[in-house]
Amino acid sequence: MNIFCGSLPYSLEESKLGEYFEKFGEVTSVRIITDKFSGRSKGFGFVEMPDDEQAQKAIEALNGTELQGRTIVVNKAEERKERTGGDRGGYNKGNRRDGGNRRSEY
Repeated sequence: MNIFCGSLPYSLEESKLGEYFEKFGEVTSVRIITDKFSGRSKGFGFVEMPDDEQAQKAIEALNGTELQGRTIVVNKAEERKERTGGDRGGYNKGNRRDGGNRRSEY
């Protein structure tokens, strides 16, 4: 089961996060998400546990607990929804003088 971990301390290392989950069973992977430019933690990550029963016990035990001074959020990770290619914003979006109307007024 893939487990979402949020509100993590920014200084937390992946190995330390894995140790918290290993108390409940085997951990196959740990990944803390970092900013691609600064390399700084974004304060959330994912832990993969192959046994769903052990993973559920870890979620129940760790969700809402304090870790290095922060109350963490732990729950089953949801599948990421595919982007549909809709309106993603863009440069200067919504800042047109004509209120966004692209038609010419000639």
